Amino acid sequence: MRRPVARKAKQAPPELPSPEQLIEFIKDSPGKVGKREIARAFNITGNDRIALKRLLKTLEKDGKLKRSGRVMAKAGELPAITVLEITGRDRDGELVATPAEWDEDTADAPPKILIVAQAARGTRDESQPAAVGDRVLAKLEASKDPQFPYHARIIRKLAGRNARVLGIFRHAKGQGPRIIPVDKKARGELQVQPGHENSAQPGELVSVEVMRGRGHGLASARVKERLGDITSQRNISLIAIEHHGIPSEFPARVFAETDALKLFSPTNRTDLRHIPLLTVDPPDARDHDDAVWAEPDDDPKNEGGVNVIVAIADVATYVRPGTALDHEARIRGNSVYFPDRVVPMLPERISNDLCSLREGEERPCIACFMTFDRNGTKRKHHFARAIMRSVAKLSYQQAQAAIDGRPDDRTETLLAPVLRPLWSAYKVLLKGRNKREPPWPHRTRRDT
Repeated sequence: MRRPVARKAKQAPPELPSPEQLIEFIKDSPGKVGKREIARAFNITGNDRIALKRLLKTLEKDGKLKRSGRVMAKAGELPAITVLEITGRDRDGELVATPAEWDEDTADAPPKILIVAQAARGTRDESQPAAVGDRVLAKLEASKDPQFPYHARIIRKLAGRNARVLGIFRHAKGQGPRIIPVDKKARGELQVQPGHENSAQPGELVSVEVMRGRGHGLASARVKERLGDITSQRNISLIAIEHHGIPSEFPARVFAETDALKLFSPTNRTDLRHIPLLTVDPPDARDHDDAVWAEPDDDPKNEGGVNVIVAIADVATYVRPGTALDHEARIRGNSVYFPDRVVPMLPERISNDLCSLREGEERPCIACFMTFDRNGTKRKHHFARAIMRSVAKLSYQQAQAAIDGRPDDRTETLLAPVLRPLWSAYKVLLKGRNKREPPWPHRTRRDT
C-alpha cells in the first residue's frame, strides 16, 4: 500500500501594493521602471499581473502616474534615465533640454533641464559632443534650481528627429501623403495626417514639424511651409544645410546680446583714419573684413622695398569670451557660403555692420605693419589694435581693370596714390613667395 504523498500547502498570493506604495517605488527607482520591474519587486505573478495592470491604468487615468512607452514615472516627474531634446543654451552657453515626450494635456509645461556633463571620456560619443537639436539619453538628478528643476548627464547621443525637417511631399498609393526627408541617413519616411498637408503638391520641397509617433507605425508630420521646386538654387542650398547639419538660426539670447552691443571706443587704438586703406572683394560680397595699403619704403637702406599694412576687422571688440555670441561662434566655427546665401558665423549686425569695413565709416581693426626688401623678404613687422576708415570698396574686376589701363570713375582717382603702389608691392611679394616655395610639388604659372 502506497503511502500518501505529502503536499505543500498553497501559499496565499501576495497582496497588490497600495497606490501609495507603487508611486513611492516608481519615484525612488533609478532607470527604467515598467510593469515587469514592478511585478518583480512586489513578487506579483500569474493572474495577479492583470490586477496590477488595471491598478496602473487607474493611477495613470487619475493623473498620478504617467507613461512614456513602457517606462512609468510619478506624474509631474521624470524617470531617472530618459530621452531629452536639446533646445538651446542658457546665458552661460550651457546646453538646455526638455523631455522628448511630455503630455501637456495632463501636466504642466515641460521642465527645462540643464546639461551639466557630456559623454564620459573615452566613449565613442566624446568626439562628437551633443549640440542644439540633438536627442540624447541622459541620467537626471533633481535640482533645487527653480529655473532648471533637473540637471542631466548625457549617456549617449541618439539618432533622433529634429522638430523641423525638410523633405519631399509625395502620395503613397493607398497609404496617403508621405514625407521623404532629404537627410535619408538619419530618418525614415513620415506620415502626413489628414488636414496637415497645407495644400502641398507632390514633388514639392516642404518644411514639416515632426509630431508624436503613433504606436509602431510611422511618425506623423505637419507641413509648416511649402518651399516649391526642389531643383531651384534656393532649395538646393536648403537641402545642403539640412543634410550637413549646419546651424542656420541663432538662439534668442544671441540676438539679445547683439542688440545690446555699444559702439567701440577709439581709446588706446592706433589711428589709421588718414591711411587710404581699401577693401577688394567679389562684386556680390556683403561683408568686408580685410583691407590693404602699400607704399614704397623711403628708408635709403631698403631701396626698392615696400611697406604694407593689412587690417582685419577686430571682431573681439564685440564678441567677448564666455558670452553667448562667443559660444555660438565656437559651435559654428566659420561662415558657410552658398551660391545664393551665406550662413554666417555671427549675426548680421556684427558680420555685415559693426565688423564690416564699410567705405567711409570708422571701424575697429587689428593691423599688421610689415616691411619687405626688394626681393620680397620680410625685414620686420608688428601688430596693433587700430581704428580705420576705408576709402573705397572695390571689386577684383575693378581693381584689375584699373591696373590694366581701364579705370572707371571710381578707380580713376585711386589709381596713382593707392592701386599702383599696391600692385608694385604685390610684384615684390611675388618674388619672395617664389623663393620660399619648395621645389616640389612642381608648380606652373597656371597653378599659381
